[in-house]
Amino acid sequence: MTDLSHIRNFSIIAHIDHGKSTLADRLIQVCGGLEAREMTEQVLDSMDIEKERGITIKAQTVRLKYKAKNGETYTLNLMDTPGHVDFGYEVSRCLAACEGSLLVVDASQGVEAQTLANVYKAMDAGHEMVPVLNKIDLPAADLERAKAQIEEVIGIDASEALAISAKSGIGIEEVLEAIVHRLPPPKGDANGALQALLVDSWYDTYLGVIILVRVMHGTLIPGMKTRMMSTGTAHTVEQLGVFTPKKVQVHKLLPGEVGYIITGIKQVADCKVGDTITEERRPAESPLPGFKPSQSVVFCGLYPTDASEFGHLKESLWKLRLNDASFEFETESSTALGFGFRCGFLGMLHLEIIQERLEREFDLDLITTAPSVVYRLHLTDGTEIEMHNPNDMPDVTKIEKIDEPWIRATIMTPDDYLGNILSLCTEKRGIQENLTYVGSRAMVVYKLPLNEVVFDFYDRLKSCSKGYASFDYEITEYIESDLVKLNILVNAEPVDALALIVHRSQADFRGRKLCERLKDLIPKHLFPIPIQAAIGGKIIARETISAMRKDVLAKCYGGDISRKRKLLDKQKKGKKKMREIGNVNIPQSAFLAALKMGDE
Repeated sequence: MTDLSHIRNFSIIAHIDHGKSTLADRLIQVCGGLEAREMTEQVLDSMDIEKERGITIKAQTVRLKYKAKNGETYTLNLMDTPGHVDFGYEVSRCLAACEGSLLVVDASQGVEAQTLANVYKAMDAGHEMVPVLNKIDLPAADLERAKAQIEEVIGIDASEALAISAKSGIGIEEVLEAIVHRLPPPKGDANGALQALLVDSWYDTYLGVIILVRVMHGTLIPGMKTRMMSTGTAHTVEQLGVFTPKKVQVHKLLPGEVGYIITGIKQVADCKVGDTITEERRPAESPLPGFKPSQSVVFCGLYPTDASEFGHLKESLWKLRLNDASFEFETESSTALGFGFRCGFLGMLHLEIIQERLEREFDLDLITTAPSVVYRLHLTDGTEIEMHNPNDMPDVTKIEKIDEPWIRATIMTPDDYLGNILSLCTEKRGIQENLTYVGSRAMVVYKLPLNEVVFDFYDRLKSCSKGYASFDYEITEYIESDLVKLNILVNAEPVDALALIVHRSQADFRGRKLCERLKDLIPKHLFPIPIQAAIGGKIIARETISAMRKDVLAKCYGGDISRKRKLLDKQKKGKKKMREIGNVNIPQSAFLAALKMGDE
């Protein structure tokens, strides 16, 4: 039985690309978690998409044994967390299960926006932090500057920061010693009532749902009847184990330990992440303080290209939901696209990843509608409703005011690109709150409407700063705005998949751009097609796709002019009839291409 004082639960927090997963690899290697032949790059990034993009999406855990220099053997539970702003909720649930963190900062880049966001989360969770300066073998590494930034921007002592290179393995022993001596051990009572935090859950085809838990008090043993405190469902523990990072079965899980349990649950929807698991016979008095549940901020419709694939899409979404509790969906239908689902995401990267996983893992062909955020509508009869889909907007006469979500964005950038970034934020209706300098880098804090950020803000920020700026945001409040619904009509028929909610000041520009885009994307038909942008009954922009001309006179050699006239009149009548009943085919690719406004 491991003594509590010999357990350390810690997570690695950092900005994207500062070397979290590589450091995790080295720790696993030094502690002998895997043999040399089993080691791969980014061991804990198990999805193909994580390896390709070089980012961590799902937080992963691993238990390591480490023999310290003082001769004692310690059990280390490591949680590798994502660094991207969209997956902040993955970070918060890992921090809830740990007592300390390794704060990894790239010695050449210094402190970035996401580093800050994750540090604040760790501080909220009451963590002890050990600063680690990574990539010291790079020619651009500047240790003193990085230490000064940690002290100035974050405000924690960096005099004892560890200098390492995770890639070449420099200083890994020092990191392990610091974990053992500088991070606190967990507290807990093995004989108390069972309280275990549900950290994560995912679906396995053979075993059903596997639940990752951190035991706070009490002991988990196979055969024990447990109860989820928020849903009230009871289950029997069939199997217990830990990851080393391979699955290893154990006979019990004690306070302070992190492991997995299998109870034969078939639906991950029954496992609410952050829930408390207790014993049915002797329940705990109160649940553990769960971390914040994830809030979907971006909504969009997902539709199968082929209507017969609807059932397959539904099944695939359920399977994905099994492994990603932050993703939500409900059925909806569209006149242009048929049946599909309205899905909620944590941000644009999350949307991209889900879409890519559906196409890759489930072989689906999808159309995505314009992303939109959640608006609050105050109606004239005094009620308040939330609107996720622009097509659900009630009649304008019934609306008293519309509130939209605003965010507080923190942007860190080298001084040279500051002008470009300030003009981008102003163009997106931003309000500057703060501008400070840390050495030659500027830190700008802006208030921005989320509506403007979800489309292309991140891409444009990266391009106007040559990739050097970093960005993090949090939703702060809802503010009343002058918003209108922009409808796109093709051949006088509204296309619901292209409807947008925009600020009145930008409606004309957006409408014009969308019409121009669609003119290039929709193929010619045998009749002219008008494309219009409208707000209510007012048309604000129009483009016309000219008719494709068929040469009816091709077979008419010479002869009387009246013969040619007759053929042309016949064609004219046919075209007129066609226009009346003409149905325009919009290619699937046009939907997404039309919505990428900032690409010009």
